[in-house]
Amino acid sequence: MSYVLALDQGTSSSRSIVFDERGRIVAMAQREFRQIYPQPGWVEHDPNEIWDSQLATAREALLKAGLTAADIKAIGITNQRETTLVWNRRTGQPVHNAIVWQDRRAEPLCAQLREQGLEPKVRETTGLVIDAYFSGTKIRWILDHAPGAHIAAAQGDLAFGTVDSWLLWKLTGGRVHATDVSNASRTMLFDVRHNRWDPGLLAALHVPGSLLPQVHPSSHVYGECDADLLGAAIPIAGIAGDQQSALFGQACFQAGLAKNTYGTGCFMLMHTGTSFQTSANGLITTSAAQPTTQPEFALEGSVFIAGAVVQWLRDGLHAIKSSSEVQALAESVPDSGGVMFVPAFTGLGAPYWQPDARGTIVGLTRGSNAAHIARAALESIAFQSAALLQAMSRDAVAAGGSTVTELRVDGGACVNNLLMQFQADLLGIPVVRPQVIETTALGAAYLAGLAVGVWKNLGELSSQWQVERRFEPTLPRERAEELMGRWERAVRQAVAT
Repeated sequence: MSYVLALDQGTSSSRSIVFDERGRIVAMAQREFRQIYPQPGWVEHDPNEIWDSQLATAREALLKAGLTAADIKAIGITNQRETTLVWNRRTGQPVHNAIVWQDRRAEPLCAQLREQGLEPKVRETTGLVIDAYFSGTKIRWILDHAPGAHIAAAQGDLAFGTVDSWLLWKLTGGRVHATDVSNASRTMLFDVRHNRWDPGLLAALHVPGSLLPQVHPSSHVYGECDADLLGAAIPIAGIAGDQQSALFGQACFQAGLAKNTYGTGCFMLMHTGTSFQTSANGLITTSAAQPTTQPEFALEGSVFIAGAVVQWLRDGLHAIKSSSEVQALAESVPDSGGVMFVPAFTGLGAPYWQPDARGTIVGLTRGSNAAHIARAALESIAFQSAALLQAMSRDAVAAGGSTVTELRVDGGACVNNLLMQFQADLLGIPVVRPQVIETTALGAAYLAGLAVGVWKNLGELSSQWQVERRFEPTLPRERAEELMGRWERAVRQAVAT
């Protein structure tokens, strides 16, 4: 039996999963790390905590699996995207905390770029919109605010990376500074049609090219980890941003297949093949995980706050003691009692793109209680996702394709049957949960395994994907449309605040 180790570095925790050659989980380890909130709208991580937690879980997963590093054919990395790190090449030390993808501090700079008329160039070149979500303006903020950073960058002493690059650098003892196309495509600096950094965008953001990592296909032998870290030198052979990795792990290799990942945020991607499609409905175009040098694309919509709303119920409202209690509390009432919860804690992402929107609960009456708010919080995840799929289907039809006929789901919150059934009811199409829901890590494992010959081709990977449960829609379409109308009214109120 061959084994692959996937490092899954997420927003709130680091995980490592050992997969066998049939795509089955052999062992898993997970550790949470600190979330740092210097001021409202700002979110940071300590890069060294990210590394320490990831390395610890890799060692623990091997131990749990009863395997040694010599048994592992390859390592795959998947990561929270857009989160931005800058470190000193000589010392290996970060010059600032990592600025997390949710962070909004670069919004004033984004406003300047929009005023300069850069939006069409950004959309045409990168497939993205100008937003503080992406890495480019975060890099510029660090250069502007970390002491001596501009001078050090000009001298070639600094390195920028998304989390995958940081882990790769640490795993290889600083020998390899690289990333893959899917992560590069999230920087707002990358020409996704030609898979190269764009000089014009670098100049517009005053980011020196010397900071940037080399870019390779997602399935590629990047280097070997230092033997003293895990016990042997193992090829690092796959890298993909978490959402593109999940699309790959869901075997969505062909145009028209779509998946939604329910994590801290909610992320829906539809593969569009080798066709670069520009959205007219608030979505972005992004690079899919690419097994070869051939560019492949996906339409994507991002919900900033999904599972994080359950964390807020636990830590902010103290309505539950653990996240696992939310389904029981929500099911203790037949519906939300007219309550609508728009969790725009850090603005609204696609398809709205309203950075100034704030969290809003509407429809409260004297009879409303914590259970109604909990149910509305869960339902908000499905409402936001439904708005994404509607936008995606409109784009697909406009491009000569067809609407999505089923939605493949993964991520922590997809185990919530109440949420998945409500999602199917709103969408009016089946929601399909696979047997292995750790598809983000599985995608990274697949990409790494492909590069070293554990799996031969995409057909072999497609044959491993199996359904655990299909949620068929039961709600009349008229009722679903009525609920979506109420949701859109609630969104307008959140924006008005």
